[in-house]
Order: sequence, then C-alpha cells, then structure tokens
Amino acid sequence: MAETQRAALVTGGSSGIGLAIARALAEDGYGITLSARRPEKLTAAADGLRADGFDVLDVPAQMTEEEDLRSLVEAHADKFGRLDVLVNNAGVGIGEALDQLSTKKVDMQLDVNLRAVVLMTRECLPMLKEAGAEHKKALIVNTASIAGKSPQPWLSVYSATKAAVLAWSQSNQKEIAGSGIQVTALAPGFVDTPMTEFVKDSVGAENMIRPEDLAESVRYLLRTSPNCLVPEIVFMRPEDANEGGTP
Repeated sequence: MAETQRAALVTGGSSGIGLAIARALAEDGYGITLSARRPEKLTAAADGLRADGFDVLDVPAQMTEEEDLRSLVEAHADKFGRLDVLVNNAGVGIGEALDQLSTKKVDMQLDVNLRAVVLMTRECLPMLKEAGAEHKKALIVNTASIAGKSPQPWLSVYSATKAAVLAWSQSNQKEIAGSGIQVTALAPGFVDTPMTEFVKDSVGAENMIRPEDLAESVRYLLRTSPNCLVPEIVFMRPEDANEGGTP
C-alpha cells in the first residue's frame, strides 16, 4: 500500500466531467482511483494522466454490479489507504416516451444513476469518516443534473433519478453533520461530453458548459474552510437562465 497525502475516487472517469475532475485533483496532489465500465477507454484515460506524472489507479467496474463496487473500493483502499474525496459521477440518460418505456432501460438508469451512488457512499463512508476526523474537509461530490431541478419530457426517468440524487445528497449531509464530511451535488445543464452528442445538432459543443467548469468547482469546494458548506451548485448556459436551464 502506497502512502499518499490525499486520495480521491472518481466513477465515470474515462472521459468528460469525471476525467476533468480527476485531472484537477491529480494536479493538486491527490492520488486518484479512476473507474468506468469500458476497460480499454478507462486505461487510455488513466495512461494519459500517468504520462503527465500523476499517481493513478484504474479499476474497471460495472456500476450495476454490487460486487464490482465493493472490489473498486477495496482496490482503492489497498493502493492509497485513505479516501478524502468521493466523486459519484457515473451516469446514463436515455430518452423515451412514457408509453414506450423499456424496463431494461428504466432499470439501467435507476441502477447507475441512483443505486450505485447509494452503494458507493455506503462502501466509502468508513474511509471518508477517517479523513473527516483528520482534517475536517472530506468531500462527497454527487453529479446530478439540472434536469433534477427542472424535469424534462422524454427524460422522465433520468430526471427522476437526478432529483433523487439531489435529495440523497441533502439527507446525507444532515445525517453526517459533524463528521468532517461535506456533501455537494453538482447540477449542470448541457456539458460538452459524449453524453450530450444527441443534442449537438441543435446546441453546438462550443456553446456548452465545459467539463473543466465542474472540475474547477470541486477545487473551490476543497479550498473553502470546514465552516463553509455548499450543498449544491447549479451550472447553466447564460442563454438558458430565463428558462431555468436545460438537462
């Protein structure tokens, strides 16, 4: 087991928001465990970080499989021996009409977007409590969506899961108050990632929120004092401000 000053675990970390957050934390001296479901894509992302001199462990995991999640947390503990930041970022969004909802796709969104967040938090909590007792600024970041605040048609299941992530984050903070752990939900609108390819014909990538914007928000959270709690950060494009944002 290697000794490191601080360590973070990031799910959904092979691209987009997760990878941007992982890079920012690595640049700030954190050892990183990076996880995603596609081993080849994950290894390529981790190799890119390692090529820049960062201490990165990549662990493929299916967020729908409880044993994969436990193995992921165990691998992180074996490598780094501590956990200061948990980033529950893995997610999936599938658009379907209400009368055409596929049970398989409903289950996938519930499992990845919500159940995995619940189970990862449970498995990581002992290490996070140790870090919180040490420096009073352990952090759980849950990637929700503006769709959780302004639910969207044809994204009903996705919107519901992201609203649940917002509620989960708030209830967590109330339960672990005083433990030195803070919980923040990120609720972005359209971010320039592979997940938003479906809308880039109408909303160009150049007009979207950048993954680095969310990464910088995590840096901000970690630089505030233990007396400063930020329960939620909403990100939207200026042109969406009058409409409450978009998913």
